[in-house]
Amino acid sequence: MTIRPNTSAYPTSRSGYADVHESTLTAVPPLDAFVDVRGRRRTWLSRLMLVHSDLFALLLAYFVAEHLFGSTLASGGFTTAGGLFILSLPLWLLAIKSQGLYSRDDELIQHTTLDEVPRLFQIATLGTWIFLAGAWAFSIPAPGMSQLLAFWLLTALLLPAVRVLARSEFQRDPDFAQNTVIVGAGTVGQLLARKMLQHPEYHLRLMGFVDAAPKERREDLEDLQILGRPDELPWLVDELEVERVIVAFSNDSHEETLDLIRLLRDHSVRIDIVPRLFDVLPPRLTNHTVEGIPLLTLPRLRLSLGSRLVKRGFDFVLATLGLIALTPFVAVVALLIKLDSRGPVFFRQVRMGAGERPFRMWKFRTMVVDADERKAEVAHLNAHARAGGDPRMFKIPADPRVTRVGSFLRRYSLDELPQLINVFTGEMSLIGPRPLILAEDEHVSDWGRKRLLLLKPGMTGLWQVLGRSAIPFEEMVKLDYLYVTTWSLTGDFRLLLQTIPAVARGERADAH
Repeated sequence: MTIRPNTSAYPTSRSGYADVHESTLTAVPPLDAFVDVRGRRRTWLSRLMLVHSDLFALLLAYFVAEHLFGSTLASGGFTTAGGLFILSLPLWLLAIKSQGLYSRDDELIQHTTLDEVPRLFQIATLGTWIFLAGAWAFSIPAPGMSQLLAFWLLTALLLPAVRVLARSEFQRDPDFAQNTVIVGAGTVGQLLARKMLQHPEYHLRLMGFVDAAPKERREDLEDLQILGRPDELPWLVDELEVERVIVAFSNDSHEETLDLIRLLRDHSVRIDIVPRLFDVLPPRLTNHTVEGIPLLTLPRLRLSLGSRLVKRGFDFVLATLGLIALTPFVAVVALLIKLDSRGPVFFRQVRMGAGERPFRMWKFRTMVVDADERKAEVAHLNAHARAGGDPRMFKIPADPRVTRVGSFLRRYSLDELPQLINVFTGEMSLIGPRPLILAEDEHVSDWGRKRLLLLKPGMTGLWQVLGRSAIPFEEMVKLDYLYVTTWSLTGDFRLLLQTIPAVARGERADAH
């Protein structure tokens, strides 16, 4: 028999370590191979379901297209081209595998189907042309252009759509969450832990920290404890069934950390390393080597005229379509606001705009008409007025000045839809830095001011997708800086799509 700590209740000693005595040890079956078996099960389950989902999507796409635009089926149930397509399915799966789209769920922490859409689109496009070439090569009557076009469009849509359904299924498995330990309980390690605790969609079961000299624990880290010293990590990996280790700036020397990583690679465990200078590193970097030493090249801090025109065109078209489509909804909301409380339908608040030029931002009114006059009355409810709060921010949970209709609109960020007017007129962008009130903007200095010197404030952005009002002020400025310095149209599409589930979750976004 092997013993391991009972992690359901770790008492904390004066040194900051979780006391592991005989009284807190629980007899369990041998764990020598448990982590490896559990990891293989997760990998096998996710890959099997993704393969099945891809096969289903491909078959559905082809035969729906053939039914709609193809010739009459042969007496055997398939056309010759249909039979060729079935025979080509292993090649489709091989192409998807070659792009690494069956292993990312186990390898990466933050990975969604949205990350795969560009590659799946490429596979759908290239695969359609190769299938057509194969039909010609084997002298098989090729499908018509209408059928091929329908097949291509359906494949590009169904591959990611069915993968979403497959992921929602296998991620429900209790064993899908990875037992995770963070090496380093300093500022960075604890910040990383807070982010993980706030995002259960990462499917990480955070066990605690490993550090010989931890900093004082943040109040928002629930009951996470120090599990031991770095030199005890190999034992902890086996005893606590750890499957992922994240190295986040421990106080060990460079050589000791390297030795620890090399030792861990003998175990069946994923290892992630937080890089130095991570605050300025964008998601994608140019990397190269000089005499075996890797170098990471940061993109230049600029946005070309062409990029600005593309972004403005993107904003103008979608804002115009949005305003037209939402006209009936605006009328209904306006009526509800009028019936719920006296005052105007819209509320216009001064925010800091691009080039440090203030502008008036449109919103649906969600508070009583004299909300500004009553601000002093509710100042004591400000969450940031308490110990550990940020004096630069003013957030009131369950603000009594908010109306009944306003509470619903805020919960799903529907009060922000009138900002499409600001986007249409060019004062804002669909995606961009967070639009700050003037009192908050005064606290942004130095490099942070580039957030609005280069791009317009946005209706949504990294701050909206990653936590909305729950994100601390300093972190919000860093996210905006990261967005501005790494802008791409593809990134805007991604953030726009990520905003939909973020808003649909209905997280409260308390306003000023």
